[in-house]
Amino acid sequence: MRESSFMQNRELSWLRFNERVLLEATDETVPLLERLKFVSIFTSNLDEFFMIRVGSLFDLMAVNEDARDSRSGWTPRQQLEHVYKAVRPLYKKREEICDVLEKQLRLHDIARLQFSELTAPEAKFVRQYFKSSIAPILSAQIVDTHHPFPHLKNKQIHIGAWTRYKNKDGKEVFAVVPIPESLPPVLFLPGSALRYIPTESVVLAYLSELFPNYVISEKTVFSVTRNADINPEDEVFEIEQDFRKKMKKVLRQRTRMAPVRLELSCPISDPFSKYLQDRLHIRQDQIFITRAPLRLEYVFSLASKLPPGKQAAMVYPPHRPRLTAGLSLNTSIIRQVQKKDRLLSFPYESMEPFLALIHEAAWDPGVLSIKITIYRLARKAKLVEYLCAAAENGKDVTVLIELRARFDEQNNIDWSERLEDAGCTVIYGFESYKVHSKICLITRRERGEIQYITQVGTGNYNEKTAELYTDLSLITANPRIGQDAAEFFRNMAISNLDGSYQALLVAPCSLKSTILRLMDEEIAKREEGRILIKINSITDVDMIEKLKEASCAGVRIHMIVRGICCMLPQVPGKTENLHVVSIVGQFLEHSRVYVFGTGEQERMFISSADFMTRNTQRRVEVAVPIYDGDLRRRIHHILDLCLRDNTKARWLQADGTYQFPPVKGALINCQQQLLLLADQQPASPRSLRTDPALPPSASLLSRLRARLFHGRGRSGPAK
Repeated sequence: MRESSFMQNRELSWLRFNERVLLEATDETVPLLERLKFVSIFTSNLDEFFMIRVGSLFDLMAVNEDARDSRSGWTPRQQLEHVYKAVRPLYKKREEICDVLEKQLRLHDIARLQFSELTAPEAKFVRQYFKSSIAPILSAQIVDTHHPFPHLKNKQIHIGAWTRYKNKDGKEVFAVVPIPESLPPVLFLPGSALRYIPTESVVLAYLSELFPNYVISEKTVFSVTRNADINPEDEVFEIEQDFRKKMKKVLRQRTRMAPVRLELSCPISDPFSKYLQDRLHIRQDQIFITRAPLRLEYVFSLASKLPPGKQAAMVYPPHRPRLTAGLSLNTSIIRQVQKKDRLLSFPYESMEPFLALIHEAAWDPGVLSIKITIYRLARKAKLVEYLCAAAENGKDVTVLIELRARFDEQNNIDWSERLEDAGCTVIYGFESYKVHSKICLITRRERGEIQYITQVGTGNYNEKTAELYTDLSLITANPRIGQDAAEFFRNMAISNLDGSYQALLVAPCSLKSTILRLMDEEIAKREEGRILIKINSITDVDMIEKLKEASCAGVRIHMIVRGICCMLPQVPGKTENLHVVSIVGQFLEHSRVYVFGTGEQERMFISSADFMTRNTQRRVEVAVPIYDGDLRRRIHHILDLCLRDNTKARWLQADGTYQFPPVKGALINCQQQLLLLADQQPASPRSLRTDPALPPSASLLSRLRARLFHGRGRSGPAK
């Protein structure tokens, strides 16, 4: 058994991270509706945690109940006990925060109403809406000998009731009404104030009308959370020849997995509770009761219902990503990159230069091929349209798309079909390794010579999240990096995980071993060594133990870890020289940066990989070196602001808790500082004025003609 005094359990670490997301809703410097959004984000995060992490622990317990977590030493059952115990106070905290926020929102005429609070005109409006638009599509059901217990879909809102037949002295039976997903989550009421009532509250109020022959003794709103941790490699799919068909089968399975949690809107009697436990095969500790709404996605639509003046006070000021300093969309991006490496910093800077690069490559007569790995895309993706245009223009376009990007599988399936229809070569990577890398290679021939333009990023090619997540994207004409990228795509095409690379670090073959070697080099320097890491999570035990060794050798280690951190800092005799900062703010911290050494000997990389075993050993990841001194200084400025943040940052303690950093001097919010810095640059256009069917230099007249006569209505898989 490993010595683990400087490690903590992964699941509890994640729950502490999500608690910090919830606590952002208590920060009075955050606009009121944004605070409510943080409660919604906390809620959806917790949903996914139960579906994936808790679900996987149940799976592990079924396979090997004696398996031990390498960091805490706990069995799956012990981990589940700790998880359920840790989650319960978070529900109470969420309730309290929701109560405070909703009281404050009512002062601004924004109110989520109980049915009893409706005015007479509002009650009339709701009654008419129920009869005309809700009741006709409900499927109310009694469960008895002739009506079997229905399948309760994952995370769907249901109304449950404990009832008995009016004219019989029979036993009580269960009644259930699923709330169709086609119904809006809330009903907005007429009037100048923003007053609304959840749809389930309306159904709950009129429940007796759906069961006219029954006496309802108690009723509740409830939702079942099911295990969604389906691993396609573990299933038997030999009869399936097409990988897309396999993933479609996986998605159908997900809706029927075993329950791991039951949420109720109010307490219920012991017989009612025992009935649900028996039917769902869950324990009492898996049941959570909360007055707060079970789903809160609707809060993201509230601001749009407000008049502009009131809206401005309720949400963050609008931010338009800026053009990166020194870049222009009016001249060739390829030529600009050939002169100097370029770095895009999202969401402060725009993704448009990268999109302009792909659009230019689609029409550049010197471009021979475009190759790219795709993990997640927006519902509407200009990138796909430009790739399709390139293929239709005769370029060799290869897209390695990962169909197993969790909860984005259907979107990626749809896009893969669109890309194939346009003539792109679409491949799906490896059976047992997700391709999580973010790399694009443009190959050109100019004056008889092969040239490369390579882009490597820390985040997805998702035009929507590029305005919400902090990520870095390097675009370079460095031939050494380009040759490695070409070798990478050759290896991906022949399912070779063991390639040899000179500049790039590629998981699973070389990324982890190289990082451990670079840490060893810093360990050899002892007190002169320096390690600076920014990642989302660290769980890899080998990495943790090497960092502990570095700390014991006197190496100065600073880590910026947004989420899971299984490594505990400041443990006497183990990690005294290691400091961990976590930042939760307006934007999701998502970039990964590795820095080893200082001065001329410094090695810096940006990457798609966290220090998690799944990333370092079971995924295809890419890290790229930053050679340009100006770009390194820019990245150091970002990292330095993160380390000096005393507003949104929290310092991880040796016991696994987080504390506010001491405030010395001025308040520093790293994200706000980077916004201010970006605002000094010209605003980026909201979208490139480019038609994928036309070259960048096409005239206005030719653009209009193309839209009239050649428009193909490419809207992608958005539904």
